[in-house]
Amino acid sequence: MALAALQVAQYLAARNGTPAPGRPTHRYDKIDWKFINRAVTGKNCPAIIIPAVESQPDYTGYPMNEAPPIDPQLQPDPKAVSFDLAHALSSVVSVQCKIPENGFTAQSLGTERMGHGVVIGERGLILTIGYLTVEAETIWLIDHTGGAVAGHVAAYDQESGFGLIQALGKLNAPVMELGRSSALAIGDDVILAGHGGKSGAINARVAAKQEFTGYWEYLLGEALLTTPPHPFWGGSALLGSDGKLAGIGSLFIQQNDEQGQTFDGNMVVPIDLLPPILDDLLTYGRVNKNPRPWLGVLTAEVSDRLVIAGVVDNGPGAQSGLEVGDILHAINGRPIDDLATFYRDLWSSGDAGITVVLTIYREDKIFEVTVRSGDRDSYLVKPNMH
Repeated sequence: MALAALQVAQYLAARNGTPAPGRPTHRYDKIDWKFINRAVTGKNCPAIIIPAVESQPDYTGYPMNEAPPIDPQLQPDPKAVSFDLAHALSSVVSVQCKIPENGFTAQSLGTERMGHGVVIGERGLILTIGYLTVEAETIWLIDHTGGAVAGHVAAYDQESGFGLIQALGKLNAPVMELGRSSALAIGDDVILAGHGGKSGAINARVAAKQEFTGYWEYLLGEALLTTPPHPFWGGSALLGSDGKLAGIGSLFIQQNDEQGQTFDGNMVVPIDLLPPILDDLLTYGRVNKNPRPWLGVLTAEVSDRLVIAGVVDNGPGAQSGLEVGDILHAINGRPIDDLATFYRDLWSSGDAGITVVLTIYREDKIFEVTVRSGDRDSYLVKPNMH
């Protein structure tokens, strides 16, 4: 693989402001990183999945806190598109967040996070990827003119991964119209744009539209995978040929295509997931339904088996005695052999707080572990509202 497990560990350690040993110290310090690197290769799960916060993986030789420049030859040509490229790109703002040291995600995602957001509302409503803003106590937004205004977290949706920010002052940024991600086809030309105008954008194409399963209890029925990858992807805007917003950049991935060839790219959350939940997000700060159950484990597909690769400290799984290396055979008596089935069976069992029975294989023994699930949101530090 292009990134070794040690490099991933070093990336996370540097992101957390600590030296770069072979194993980072953070809330997920029970993760076996070599295991993750070797194991996360299921048919719907990329080999390497890295979120973008204030630092990027240092695979280009650039400093960890500095985004690598985009090759001018890969930047979009205003003459080659049918819309006003400069106007569209000026809708993308820089997002800079500060998270309290006691935040649940502080040690895993860092306390200083940077990425992008897209203005989607006349009064300064901004759409971004939620891991940038979750638990943020302060947010600064910078528009294409360099003007900066404060913002606050307006909403976070655990299921899609979308986050909303409300600007607290006037941004010099136009509203980007929402497009339809369903209209994109594999092979279509797109632009993945970060803050910075043309120099912060990259020409890309849709490499795949497929189910995406994340080992952190995350599942999208259909995600957009684009290539080549944007070097600073978190919260970037995916523009279709009409210049409208088709998705929000979430992850760097290494993925196998239908021909079995490995490509580097980005996972983009489709914009079609937003309209059905937008009213709830604006009214309640989350989707107005009972939260689904969360176990607090990182699970990988290995040779048609599900293996626990990480346990969140003080999470439901840890409190129930689940350990790294445990092999999952069944949930509530139903056999499971892939992540998507596991998550769907878990979430269909009831709401957060339900008890599930996992059949575990450990050290040549098969036994059952009863886990009382939790609400992931209840573990998070709530933002101060302005």
